Amino acid sequence: MSTGIVLIIDDEEKLRTLLARIIRLEGYAVLEAENLKQGGKLLEKEAVDVLFCDVKLPDGNGVDFVQDVKARFPSLEVILLTAYGNIADGVRAMKNGAFDYITKGDDNDKIIPLLSRAMEKGQLQKRVRQLELQVGKKYTFEGILGESPAIIDAINMAKKVAPSEANVLLLGETGTGKEVFAQAIHNGSKRSGKPFVALNCSAFGKELLESELFGHKTGAFTGATKDKKGLIEEANTGTLFLDEIGEMHIDLQAKLLRVLETHEFIKVGDTRPTKVDVRIIAATNRDLQLEATEGKFREDLYYRLNVFSISLPPLRERKKDIPLIATYYLKIFAAKGAKRIDGMSKDFLAQLQQHDWKGNIRELKNIIERATILSDGPELTVNDLPTDLRYASSKHHGPLSAFDLASVEKLHIQRVLNHTKGNKTEAARLLNIGLTTLYRKIDEYHLSFEA
Repeated sequence: MSTGIVLIIDDEEKLRTLLARIIRLEGYAVLEAENLKQGGKLLEKEAVDVLFCDVKLPDGNGVDFVQDVKARFPSLEVILLTAYGNIADGVRAMKNGAFDYITKGDDNDKIIPLLSRAMEKGQLQKRVRQLELQVGKKYTFEGILGESPAIIDAINMAKKVAPSEANVLLLGETGTGKEVFAQAIHNGSKRSGKPFVALNCSAFGKELLESELFGHKTGAFTGATKDKKGLIEEANTGTLFLDEIGEMHIDLQAKLLRVLETHEFIKVGDTRPTKVDVRIIAATNRDLQLEATEGKFREDLYYRLNVFSISLPPLRERKKDIPLIATYYLKIFAAKGAKRIDGMSKDFLAQLQQHDWKGNIRELKNIIERATILSDGPELTVNDLPTDLRYASSKHHGPLSAFDLASVEKLHIQRVLNHTKGNKTEAARLLNIGLTTLYRKIDEYHLSFEA
């Protein structure tokens, strides 16, 4: 007997009733609504797995509704129904997150198989989320993995500053977990439960970053067709995390300094200040003190941000934590891939601990994900590692011969091609090489793939 809850939103009562009867015969619980308002209320009350929604409804458009419900209920799968299908609506629906877009009447034979696939996907996503919570993926200090003295010191400092209102500057290389620390500090503060808003300052140019950060008024520039709240305003009463603060243009640094000093700012195109109550946590991998001395970063802003600084250690300085972190990610990626992998071989862990980890925890996470995808056994082995990691210790045992290295490379590329069923673009991504390089290797080694 099937399980799961289905909601149908359609203003045509006969069609809605017929569809509900068909779905109930498959063993699903079915809820009905005649407009988006009623449907929205049911979504708030019930744990709906799949939503069938008409495109044209009295109080709105189903294509636009998809984007809203997917933002609020990420595991919900939405199938849109339309009397008159058109390509533009279909494309927009899929971009907004719809599972599928079908025409009423013409696609009746597709409904139950489609529902079955949507239900399976939605429930799998829910199970993965539950697992992530079970294995501790929570933005709290307890969720920060590590037992080495350096990371324990950083956690203890963060715990002490969290209850205060002090601005915090997190220092560390890329991939050391600065955003995780920022969220843990927020959740350990009096602002917990209020907004936590994160912005990577290196992701935007000066003008776009100014608009994102401070917001703008209608007509402030070409394309500004309506007022927009900036992220500082979105974070009001909560915490704003500014990652890569050293990348912020010096003109914008002056505006940020005003926020710290007066708790107000002026939107782009506005003349009146907007008041805010926001705590700033900033992060950087640069030496801001040196840059302030050289005039590359505002000295007054540096001292405002650096009320309380915490240095996060790189992974190479806390290698005893690698097995703990690797096991954590293995559990997550094995569950996502529906694989039973119980652990890692001693040689696998030994190779991880000999690596320099220039990308830190982020690099380790990617390596474990890749190894989990490639693994065919009950544990991760050295053969599941990229070639450069697999022979990271070769410098201590003499160089490999060209024949040995070529044989290993040939075998590894062949396994990846088999895994991707010949999809060369995906294989190149997993191998972390260019597509043209992959084609050259296939030709050089006379490789094929198993169907």
